[in-house]
Amino acid sequence: MAQALSERTIALVKATVPALEAHGLDIVREMYSRMFQNPEIRDLFNQSHHGDAGSQPRALTGAILAYAANIDNLGALAAAVERIAQKHVGLQILPEHYPHVGAALLGAIAHVLGEAATEEIMTAWGEAYWFLADILITREAAIYENLAAAKGGWNGWRAFEVIEVRPESAVITSFVLKPRDGGPVLRHRPGQYLTFWFDIPGHPPVKRNYSISCAPNDETYRISVKREDKGLASGWLHDNARVGTVLKVGAPAGDFFLPEAPQRPVVLLSGGVGLTPMVSMLETLVAEKADTEVHYVHGAYDAGVHAMGPHIRALTAAHPRARSTVFYEAPANDDDGHDHAGRISGAWLSQQTPIQEADYYLCGPRPFLRALVSDLREAGVPADRIHYEFFGPADEILAA
Repeated sequence: MAQALSERTIALVKATVPALEAHGLDIVREMYSRMFQNPEIRDLFNQSHHGDAGSQPRALTGAILAYAANIDNLGALAAAVERIAQKHVGLQILPEHYPHVGAALLGAIAHVLGEAATEEIMTAWGEAYWFLADILITREAAIYENLAAAKGGWNGWRAFEVIEVRPESAVITSFVLKPRDGGPVLRHRPGQYLTFWFDIPGHPPVKRNYSISCAPNDETYRISVKREDKGLASGWLHDNARVGTVLKVGAPAGDFFLPEAPQRPVVLLSGGVGLTPMVSMLETLVAEKADTEVHYVHGAYDAGVHAMGPHIRALTAAHPRARSTVFYEAPANDDDGHDHAGRISGAWLSQQTPIQEADYYLCGPRPFLRALVSDLREAGVPADRIHYEFFGPADEILAA
């Protein structure tokens, strides 16, 4: 249990908020530069989120600022702490890694702020860092323990073999994975993801998260991956993963998932490859014959990139209270796999879904999330009924 921070430390950290607002991104970039000088630490991270165009530095800047601003009200950050802990478990972050991060952060603060980083300020930030680190380490230890104890669970990287490769659209392919050791797999919570370690020739280890796109079972997982432009891992999977390919996989993780027994209508909203966790949720609701109203609403650019359309229609047809609706942004004249042209809108959702009662689950690209989270909030949907997963780190998309 982390010892409570002193009032003096809280006051000093809060006093640095203006400096963080002005120089936070510079501090974070300096911090990553220092950390990544150590290949062991560098290889823990998903490098696609870093660099000049990467979103992780901006996301961490916002997180540090939020921590400083709310250091006297950490209950406001409980959801963020859980999300970070889940990401850390997926990446196999361990207690011995935290000193490296702390040294890099404190060194970066001192470097960027210069004389303003007094000894008192640095001592306060050191205490604040380790206070939060102890909270994360404790939570992550509990997650690791639960994963190891669960039927089919594991810690570290487990070898899985590709047993099926199935094209789903012009850009999305599904891969069905089974453990090489012949044991069972942990029954994931619908919506969670797997973390993969790829050894790609000519590159350091590559870490990626892919949502599980099937209902929980004891034998296999399915991921459905979009080939991204310049996507190192997705391109490698599409070009190289075949039946018999062996992949290193971390246990299911993530705080975005369907509850075991939904008490309200469920609306699943997805854009593009964001359908993957939604298919897992929909398959589960149908398999368990959940007695709840279910709406599946999906947006794709056109029929060529629309994945799993027939599968979704079959699933909703098998559930007496489920319906599916598909939007194509740019349908061709002969596209028959959609119900509406254009994009999903808050106005349409207000008219066609039980907006006063439902829980909304969203996954998709940032513009999709930014628009629909905002629309739902403006329509009066409380924040605790809006649940989301996103590609890459959280940043301004969730400001709504």
